[in-house]
Amino acid sequence: MILLNHGPVNVSPRVRAALGRDDLCHREPECTELLASIRTRLLQAFTPRGGFVAVLVTGSGTAALEAAVTSVLSDRGRLVVLANGVYGERIAAMAAAARLPHTVVASPWTSPADVDRLADAIRAPDVEAVALVHHETTTGLRNRIAPVAELARRHGKLLLVDSVSGLAGDPLDAEPDLLVGSPNKCIQGFPGLAFVLVRQDAMARLASHPRRSLYLSLPLYHEAQMRGTVPFTPAVQIAYALDEALAELLEEGVDARIARYGTAAALLRDGFERMGLRFILPPPLRSNSITSLALPAGRSYADLHDGLKRRGFVIYEGQGRLATEIFRVANMGHLTTGDFRRFLSALEEMLGA
Repeated sequence: MILLNHGPVNVSPRVRAALGRDDLCHREPECTELLASIRTRLLQAFTPRGGFVAVLVTGSGTAALEAAVTSVLSDRGRLVVLANGVYGERIAAMAAAARLPHTVVASPWTSPADVDRLADAIRAPDVEAVALVHHETTTGLRNRIAPVAELARRHGKLLLVDSVSGLAGDPLDAEPDLLVGSPNKCIQGFPGLAFVLVRQDAMARLASHPRRSLYLSLPLYHEAQMRGTVPFTPAVQIAYALDEALAELLEEGVDARIARYGTAAALLRDGFERMGLRFILPPPLRSNSITSLALPAGRSYADLHDGLKRRGFVIYEGQGRLATEIFRVANMGHLTTGDFRRFLSALEEMLGA
């Protein structure tokens, strides 16, 4: 089955085989070495200039993101959330669930994050951090990080970026203070072990904040890592696979991976255009790994999904208020040009039927 949803993704035989390695106790030195290898490879891939630490959290990307959100503020701080999709709104929902003061700067789901309004919101004296989504998978929109990072630096605020769907698929045009990622998207691993890359001086600042969760505390994980241990049982087999997926990524090169995804997206979009499908986003806002399309007249998502699944392909529905209006096609994962060409043929057959 070819997965054209936005994660989990198809993985290589090499990554899948890593799941079958020896059973391992998480308190043994071999596990410490495995987790240290993952952290080293994450830093090599995504923060090659140094100055960061990698914190591993057993859970989905949402778990790592919630750990970042609930760790980033002091007991007097406020978070400003830039939201232009479901996942930006999810950051705000995490802050609300933790009863953290926060301000939402909302934009339409098909527009970039509103940096002009952020410039006003960030001036509030209690604001300590700003958060936004790099690749907003609601529509496949890529937000620029650089203008937000420049504002945050100018005002002395921490910048938290959810790049769960962006890392290794889209370029990151600035380094935030906290960068959240997950293996099961463009890194081409399995779900279950996520991470936050934290600037070292920011981690020192987070260590002084109140702990709002037993399990989802970034300083707690970091302190354990510094002692060569873990606070809770990690997903060991997933760690084997993540280490292998990161080795593959470094062998291919992050820039080369991003370029490959861009080429695949262009191939698919040329096909969609030939079929007369309507894009939700204009070209400058589109990510390299997800394309959102309006459902053709007279077609339901269920019919389209089921017909394509019978032909060996899984697509994804819209979310929230777009659920009945669009469908999404991702080109993440260990896929080939031939896979994408066969999908376009299957889609064309479906639309012509």
